[in-house]
Amino acid sequence: MAIKRALVSVSDKEGIVPFVKELVNLGVEVISTGGTSKALQDAGVNVIGISEVTGFPEIMDGRVKTLHPNIHGGLLAMRDNPDHVAQLEKHDITPIDLVVVNLYPFQQTIAKPDVAFADAIENIDIGGPSMLRSAAKNHASVTVVVDPADYETVLAELKENNEVTAETKRKLAAKVFRHTAAYDAVIADYLTKQAGEEYPETLTVTYEKQQSLRYGENPHQKAAFYKKPLGASSSIAAGKQLHGKELSYNNINDADAALAIVKEFSEPAVVAVKHMNPCGVGSAASIEAAYDKAYAADPVSIFGGIIAANREIDGATALKLKEVFLEIIIAPSFSEEAIEILTAKKNLRLLTVPFEGKGATEVKITSIHGGALVQEEDKLGFDDAEIKVVTERQPSEQEWADLKLAWKVVKHVKSNAIVLAKDNMTIGVGAGQMNRVGAAKIAIEQASEKAQGSALGSDAFFPMSDTVEEAGKAGITAIIQPGGSIRDEESIAKANELGITMVFTGVRHFKH
Repeated sequence: MAIKRALVSVSDKEGIVPFVKELVNLGVEVISTGGTSKALQDAGVNVIGISEVTGFPEIMDGRVKTLHPNIHGGLLAMRDNPDHVAQLEKHDITPIDLVVVNLYPFQQTIAKPDVAFADAIENIDIGGPSMLRSAAKNHASVTVVVDPADYETVLAELKENNEVTAETKRKLAAKVFRHTAAYDAVIADYLTKQAGEEYPETLTVTYEKQQSLRYGENPHQKAAFYKKPLGASSSIAAGKQLHGKELSYNNINDADAALAIVKEFSEPAVVAVKHMNPCGVGSAASIEAAYDKAYAADPVSIFGGIIAANREIDGATALKLKEVFLEIIIAPSFSEEAIEILTAKKNLRLLTVPFEGKGATEVKITSIHGGALVQEEDKLGFDDAEIKVVTERQPSEQEWADLKLAWKVVKHVKSNAIVLAKDNMTIGVGAGQMNRVGAAKIAIEQASEKAQGSALGSDAFFPMSDTVEEAGKAGITAIIQPGGSIRDEESIAKANELGITMVFTGVRHFKH
């Protein structure tokens, strides 16, 4: 079906002038509106004003201009339906064969830090989505273009066949409905938050594709990476890759975990992660010293791991990092010397992510078969807890430092979780065990003789005193845990018996 008449109304005018000029050269009659009409006429393209088609002026500051039977009748009429064709003739409506529309920039508007609510509302497009949806519904007869990236495809087919293929029309229509659904999802999310509703009766979310991935967790699984519109700026999704191979599915998951842990620290810190769990964490006065501690925490597991630092990577630190096989290094920045050193390893991925502390709390969505679980992120830290020393002995200054580090880290370890810390670094991590004492034994075995004089952090309370007993055997002198078990007194008594200081936080940090 040849294209004789097009309707063009775009907010994003990139590429629109040369595209429409080509349409006119192909004999297409062009209807246009407002700013688009002016831009085309200024470029020497003759267009028909929308009011000439509707017989009605654009009113209410342009809020009403295309919502008219002469427009939507021309879009929705089925060309193979004799009754529809007869009605077009009866009402003197000319069919529209091509619609080129993109929408008011709502997302860009609400991204502005000081946007007024009234400005946000004015940037909700009504006529645009209506035209797009009408054309996409009737894509058997109407070609609809919402993305400037598709201009070339449409022109190529018109020049070759004098029409757009049915296959392309269907693909373009599907893209339109994806686009309008995403547009509406952003609006719905904004207004829901403005209304103060946390968990509405329906949850509509949208994500923008960042890249196709080679595969998922395993080579037989297909995968892709999507970014949340207006998501956290201090995130892997918003990060910038400076060097190295394309990120994989597992890289992105592990990098996200590493970044979440290092955000817990205000002092210089380095985190090493393997399979979503920290294998080494260190904090110190400099990023080089923090890396030394993270490396020493587990020099075996760090091999093939991911490093996140909350300070610039300098040359001295880069020289040490270069000596280890790593998948990714994440930092707010890299010095010129560090970049020169690290880019010598062609496959090593370097990512910069702006650090803004813990940042705003986002909603976490976990997919399950047939549904999803939605919850707030776990943002509670040591300073948010109601800290209470429940034993006879108070922690020493160094024990307090190690208790805090263990508590910051254990929050990010798969449950059941135990973390041992000593001298501002982790020395043992027990992750994802079916019982708590089992996790403690793994962490103690990893720490070996270094467990003597260390602090133990637990993500949840002790259901019995066996974990305290294991801690005492290993020479652990301080414990931090939520408390709240009906048998807390047994654990407290055992800690007093062994001379261990124990701190309750009142905060549980399960992570599944």
